[in-house]
Amino acid sequence: MTAKSATAATRATTHGHPRQGRNRELKKAVEGYWKGAVTADALLATAADLRRENWQQLADAGIEEVPTGDFSLYDHVLDTTVAVGAIPARHRAAVDADPLDGYFAMARGTQEVAPLEMTKWFDTNYHYLVPELGPETVFGANPAKQVAELREAVALGHTARPVLVGPITYLLLAKPAPGVAEDFQPLTLLDRLLPVYAALLADLRAAGAVWVQLDEPALVQDRTPAELNAAARAYRDLGALADRPKLLVASYFDRLGEALPVLAKAPVDGLALDFTGPAAANLDALAAVGGLPGKRLVAGVVDGRNIWINDLQKSLATLATLLGLAGRVDVAPSCSLLHVPLDAAAERDLDPQIARWLAFARQKAGETALLARALREGTDAITAELAANRADLASRAASSITRDPAVRARTAAVTEADTRRAQPYPQRAEAQRARLGLPLLPTTTIGSFPQTTELRLARADLTAGRTDEATYRSRMEAEVREVIAYQEKAGLDVLVHGEPERNDMVQYFAEQLTGYLATRHGWVQSYGTRYVRPPVLAGDISRPHPMTVDWFRYAQELTDRPVKGMLTGPVTMLAWSFVRDDQPVAVTAFQVALALRDEVTDLEAAGAAVVQVDEPALRETLPLRAADRPAYLDWATGSFRLATSGVRADTQIHTHMCYAEFGAIMTAIDDLDADVISLEATRSHMEVAGELAEAGYPREVGPGVWDIHSPRVPSTEEAVSLLRAGLAAIPAERLWVNPDCGLKTRGWPETRASLESLVAAARRLREELAG
Repeated sequence: MTAKSATAATRATTHGHPRQGRNRELKKAVEGYWKGAVTADALLATAADLRRENWQQLADAGIEEVPTGDFSLYDHVLDTTVAVGAIPARHRAAVDADPLDGYFAMARGTQEVAPLEMTKWFDTNYHYLVPELGPETVFGANPAKQVAELREAVALGHTARPVLVGPITYLLLAKPAPGVAEDFQPLTLLDRLLPVYAALLADLRAAGAVWVQLDEPALVQDRTPAELNAAARAYRDLGALADRPKLLVASYFDRLGEALPVLAKAPVDGLALDFTGPAAANLDALAAVGGLPGKRLVAGVVDGRNIWINDLQKSLATLATLLGLAGRVDVAPSCSLLHVPLDAAAERDLDPQIARWLAFARQKAGETALLARALREGTDAITAELAANRADLASRAASSITRDPAVRARTAAVTEADTRRAQPYPQRAEAQRARLGLPLLPTTTIGSFPQTTELRLARADLTAGRTDEATYRSRMEAEVREVIAYQEKAGLDVLVHGEPERNDMVQYFAEQLTGYLATRHGWVQSYGTRYVRPPVLAGDISRPHPMTVDWFRYAQELTDRPVKGMLTGPVTMLAWSFVRDDQPVAVTAFQVALALRDEVTDLEAAGAAVVQVDEPALRETLPLRAADRPAYLDWATGSFRLATSGVRADTQIHTHMCYAEFGAIMTAIDDLDADVISLEATRSHMEVAGELAEAGYPREVGPGVWDIHSPRVPSTEEAVSLLRAGLAAIPAERLWVNPDCGLKTRGWPETRASLESLVAAARRLREELAG
């Protein structure tokens, strides 16, 4: 490729950047504000500093057009709710009294008012706050945040492009507000919402925006003709506005399919498309519709969701084809870099050769700029970089880290019989009830108990060498004793050891399995101020030694009540890691499942009557296109069964899922063949219980009655009300009582009070049912 073959205007850009700061300064400032230790002015000043730092880092990397509006104190969909004035009625007074406190009340709730529902952002591990809309919703433009951040960037000398969630995606992500009929379709509010977007666009233009990006990732999913017609109408109307900036409509995470011709024909000025993974199909589809003559194409050729270095030569080949399909081609990551850590250069503990295989947000920005340079100046301008890239790719492919013959042989030998329990569920249920002797509506928790500051400091001291292993273990054992004693006193029926020794439900196991790499600074936002460090799945997986058996055995010796063995399932181990991209993901899942199978059978041998294998990521990893789902669900449920099918009939297998839309995977939930499943149900008002009943789910269910992602302490009456709703769908003989999720993010005072409400509710209903 020579410079003459590229459009002169080619430049590098990006959809968004990690928000947290190099040391998670945003998390600390927001949580400090919640505690009253940080003022509102100080919080907003920290946020401004982080935005300024982000923009400068992008500019230094060679990004010539930076995004604005992508930065959020909690969630960008919630920011859109504020921007369009769709404040739920129960939060309006709080927002009117103090917009910042009202904003956080919508996100987290208060003791008096419930928060917005939270669920997964498409098939990522990011969570967004679900808009609540109804026939009475009145929208109104509030451009303050978007305008202010645009002006900040422009004042600092950057070329900036505001980014907003588009109107179609916003409405398709929304749910009927409480009290609104369940069959209400938020998309019917489109004509009411479009004038608000028009006003926002006019305000941004007045503030200096040349381009504005409207994100429409919902259009990469299967859409009805009515939904596609709504998209066509929306962008016909917005494109026809006289007082507007240039419009860039963006999609990502998958192929656009039938929505591509709709957007290609729309009177907008450009499209931003993903060309990585399954979205690579956008290339041929774009050619089939005649390209984008005279329009801008922002080509997402750098994977914004994984952490492996880009194959520069492959990306350049894609870009070379795209040059003939649009009036101007710019280069970008496939989506916002929100989904990857900030800087791989900070990982100084990794082998330098391995580190060269990794690209976090800063490195991806650099790759994007390098590809844009090659389009402008020709590939001769980056000869050295291309050679280094080829060498790094070859190093990874040839490394002994990536291939273990013994693991591959064991995986290849798996049979269908290995993925099935030896006894049918009714026979297992009878044996388990006889062994466990649990009361009606048995109570339990999901696994973790509060990770206090003292526990985190103890772990940090061990990591830093300030304490020895024996001292650390003694501290953790003391915590286990306290947790077991508390649960016995509270009256819980099936106990957990509390997981004080676990830094994270995936990382803890990854650090004990071969094939995984752990990072020190690879933080990624999951929701709000919750950040995780996904491990890097780099090679073949095996379990050198038991990982949880000693902790289970210690806890079980402290009580006569059953203690659950607690593991993270194979799908979640993959979904919450940065998974290898050099072999089919199904192969990797079965490798992880075999390692977990060894752990499950060792727990059983140590006396565990109940083993919980959590799979909260089963729904979030569901492919966005229906055509891709059967193959995924086949290996996903198969890997879970492979991990859990080696036990006796009287060993009860639990699983757990949270914060997802479960309706699309009801058949898969059944196919897991778990004896008990616990699920999030509080924010969705026990909706999942009805869905399970409608699907004819035959096993035991624990729909959550305490929203642990909110500081609210539920009353006994609230828990009773939710359980009554659950009992309307699930027979009492098959209903468990538990929180929505683990308790690691909660404090002890609210944990004690909430579990007391939960246990009291179960006891009250037992008495009613017995009477």
